[in-house]
Amino acid sequence: MTVAEALPRLLLALPLAIAVCRVGGAAARRLGQPPVVGEIAAGVLIGPMLLGGTWSDAQSFLLPSTVLNHIEILGQLGLLTFMFLTGLTLDLRHLRGQGRVAVGVSQAGILVPLSLGGALGLAMYGPLAPEGVDRGTFTLFVAVAMSITAFPVLARILTDRGIYQTPLGTLAMACAAVDDITAWCLLALVVAVSRGGTPLDSLAAAVLVVLYAAVMMRLVRPLLEKALRSRPVPVVLVWLFCGMCLSSFVTDWIGVHALFGAFAFGVVTPRGSDAVERAVAALRSVVVPLLLPLFFLMAGLRVDVGVLAADPAQWLWLGAILIVALAGKWGGAAGAARLSGLPWRQALALGALMNCRGLTELIVLSVGLDLGVIGRDLYTMLVLMALLTTAITSPAVAALGYGSHPRNKSTDTTGKPRGMPEEVEEPPMPDDTVRSG
Repeated sequence: MTVAEALPRLLLALPLAIAVCRVGGAAARRLGQPPVVGEIAAGVLIGPMLLGGTWSDAQSFLLPSTVLNHIEILGQLGLLTFMFLTGLTLDLRHLRGQGRVAVGVSQAGILVPLSLGGALGLAMYGPLAPEGVDRGTFTLFVAVAMSITAFPVLARILTDRGIYQTPLGTLAMACAAVDDITAWCLLALVVAVSRGGTPLDSLAAAVLVVLYAAVMMRLVRPLLEKALRSRPVPVVLVWLFCGMCLSSFVTDWIGVHALFGAFAFGVVTPRGSDAVERAVAALRSVVVPLLLPLFFLMAGLRVDVGVLAADPAQWLWLGAILIVALAGKWGGAAGAARLSGLPWRQALALGALMNCRGLTELIVLSVGLDLGVIGRDLYTMLVLMALLTTAITSPAVAALGYGSHPRNKSTDTTGKPRGMPEEVEEPPMPDDTVRSG
């Protein structure tokens, strides 16, 4: 199919993907869930479960392979922007005054699910690992997948429930910040090992990552502060977008995936400037609602529940994944919080918040599937686990007595205070989040 033939199909597929994800996000909001739950579910439904299973001719017409290639590139661009915004949202000021508790809880929330996930990965290696993947890489990836907390989705849940600025909300954001940094470092290790070929190649990639991080913090950050000072918003927007792309190119060249470059560039981008905030708001308001749904579409097309239905044993593995996910993340974080002196109710609420996985988990799983570390059967199980663990976060926190239901507050249908502009699920800027709490 030529570009001229693919363009009309693409022009049909883009509005379809965006509209379906918007409807899914709106439905999730009405149920008191973060919009990402509905957006992920919509992406799954539009894939093999709906079009592929009941109307395969429509899928073949709307989403031929040539169109899917274009959609995937656009979706990856939206994903890179999202990761940049996530890095920009990562505010280590949350650690002030509670660094010891935050580090202890977050590391327990990593180490416990990492250990349980590693044991589960060893058990699943025989029946579920793709051919040619070594045991160590597969086990490490499953362990990391069990250790994720979705920092942006967590911020949205805390804001919607009105507990962002409470002691629980501040502590949860601090724990999630440390958790995110640790988890992304572990995923970078998995990617380097899976791509490296030899231990020496993996070691070289690790050294380059350390050098890259040092250059970003010591050189790029000061240069950005000078370059963006007193610049008009359009110029700042160009600098940020181009910088994100170049940083992503460098980490992809190193061998640890382009996503890490976008995330790192967001971390080192200077905050507090009015021009930077307005440029970021412009980037977020256009790219995220228009391009990120394409990533949900591509992720959903890879989910195939029929693979599970064909083999009852697969449902047993899914049950084991859910048990390990809940016991490891929720149990590990809650236990560490209780040992740190928090009362049981607050410790359980903190564990429930740390168990939120959302879009971050979907990103990790897509990386693993693209690398061939996991197959579609395990990918499907882990996506379902991410949906369920994210969906139970808000009800669990409410049952423990923290915050009000979003629909019980003076909000519009987006779950935000009246008068605020509508937006899709995305990482809020630190100052914006405080204002919307």
